[in-house]
This record gives sequence, structure tokens and C-alpha cells, in this order.
Amino acid sequence: MTLPRPPAAADDAYERLRALIYSGELMPNERLVEADLAERLQVSRAIVRTVLVRLGQDGVVVLTPHRGARVRMVTEAEAIEVLQARTALEALTAGRAAVKATAREIASIRRILAGMSRKLEQNDLLGYSEANAALHAAIIAAARHETAARLIHGLRAQLVRFQFRTILVPGRPPVSFAEHTAIVDAIGARDRDAAEAAMRHHLRHVEGALSQTAGAAGRRSAPLQPGLTG
Repeated sequence: MTLPRPPAAADDAYERLRALIYSGELMPNERLVEADLAERLQVSRAIVRTVLVRLGQDGVVVLTPHRGARVRMVTEAEAIEVLQARTALEALTAGRAAVKATAREIASIRRILAGMSRKLEQNDLLGYSEANAALHAAIIAAARHETAARLIHGLRAQLVRFQFRTILVPGRPPVSFAEHTAIVDAIGARDRDAAEAAMRHHLRHVEGALSQTAGAAGRRSAPLQPGLTG
């Protein structure tokens, strides 16, 4: 006899499905089939339906009557708006990290930056972009601002399909590394204002790079390259 699952099962399934979307395992515009998700998450289809409704309310999933659910596709214009919101929040976390980070955390952030340098020397842009994301995450964690961290996490998830794209802009990688170095140096110097300014400068340049790639894609009239940290 199968025992009924506790109510917490729906919360757990919600967190796991959201993580699959945020990580990019479930891609934008991908159909979300109840039966497949129930098997994958090891829950009932009723729980999957509840989870999909919650994710629809979050703006992560689109629910269409008689057609089911799919992961929401973010447009280039929306992505730029998301970056603008992220700029304000991540500038806040960079400034707080300059004040709140421990010596060990700063050392860890510097190690990540050094790893980014090695990836750049190897022309490993995928590895560089992944280390870039780790650097931002370490700065956010060091800021100890739970609300900002939660909001940034949700915003970054909206940009999954643009991930890695801006770093492919010609000449962007060394500029990106210089911008990250300025952020880390300001945090290490405990200079809150400089850390905030450096993060704003960096993300505004990312926004410009995204606008550039979107414009180029539009001129080609071709699908945008999938895969935003730059």
C-alpha cells in the first residue's frame, strides 16, 4: 500500500522543478508534460499541476488552456529590462560585500577571479562564463542580503537562453575580465562606493553587449544563438 505523500511534497516538487528551469535543463519554450514531470519528480500528476500553477504565477511558466504548459520565453527587450533590474541589485550586493565579506570569502573571490584569468588564457570561453557566474554568486553570498539574493536568483533565471552569448562579442572577454578585476579589487579594498560603481559599470556593459548581439541577430533574420554572463 502506498502511503499518501505529505503536503511538503508539493513544496519540494516546486523547488526542484524551478531549479531545473533556472539551471537551463528545461529550456525556454520547452513543453512541460505532466506525465513526464510526475515521473521525473516522483510525485503525482495532481502535485505537478499544482506546481505548474505556482510557477505560472511566478511568471516562469506559461499555462495555455487546452495546450498545457511551457517554460516562458523571455524576449530580448525583456532581457535588457531584467539586466537593468539586476544592475541595481548586484550593485547593492557588491557594495555590501565590500563591508560584510570575511577575509576568507575575499580570498575565495580572488581565487575565482584567478581561475577566470586561466580560462581566458586558454580561450575557454564556456569555462570563463561558468567561472564568471560563480564569481557573481560568491559576491552575492558575501553580501548577506537574503532579499537581494532571492530576487537576483529569479532574475538570472529569466536569462538562461542568453547565457554565454555576450562573451562571444569580439573583444569582449578581456574587457569583461578587467571589469571583474575592478569589482574584486574594490571589494578587497573595502571600498563600498567603488564596488557598487564597478558592478554598475560592468552590468551596463553586459547590457550593451546583449543589445549588440540582439541587433546583429535581427539583421541576419536568423534564430538567436542559445545559451548571459559577460
